Amino acid sequence: MILNLFENPIFFIFAVIALVVAITVHEASHAKMADYLGDPTPRLQGRVTLNPLSHLDLVGSLFILLVGFGWGKPVEFDPYNLRNKKKDSVLISLAGPMSNFLIAVLSSLILYSLFFLNLNMPVISSFLAILIQLNLMLGVFNLVPIHPLDGFKIVEGLLSNEQALEWRKLERFGFIFLLLFIFPIGNSSIFQNVLSPLIAFIYRFLIP
Repeated sequence: MILNLFENPIFFIFAVIALVVAITVHEASHAKMADYLGDPTPRLQGRVTLNPLSHLDLVGSLFILLVGFGWGKPVEFDPYNLRNKKKDSVLISLAGPMSNFLIAVLSSLILYSLFFLNLNMPVISSFLAILIQLNLMLGVFNLVPIHPLDGFKIVEGLLSNEQALEWRKLERFGFIFLLLFIFPIGNSSIFQNVLSPLIAFIYRFLIP
């Protein structure tokens, strides 16, 4: 991604802003949902905020700049503070990806409005298109059931107690599975073969 700074500096700036927005809203939504459901942990840690500095991870941010892939600071919550431990844990985990999809849809509505009103605003349109794409990527990627992604916790919350115990045993292999999922084996990665076509398919509907 850092190469775009020299090849297309406007795209680079738009992409960085869009990623900061996507990650900030994603993590803040986790925190807000946990707070709403009765766990004060995120609020005590200062995570119920839209201040990007509270949610950006230094190493994850560097990875975003260097390779176009990174992460935010995970939101911690204590399931024992929740009224319904399993159901509420699923809702908290879903809140992040759903917030990204919401941003993508709202940005799409604005983009379609500009299109139908025949308003020629290329700078705004370009930024909205990047915002849609990156939020789709972050939302879909986080639904993959690999630890530490949100999808892992979502699946765990949908299993019986016995199945959840077995599922949690996979947690220690999460980093290995994630590397196998992201990095190319041969000419392409599992991410490119499975998720990229899905993201591109949804993206086509959201861009006029």
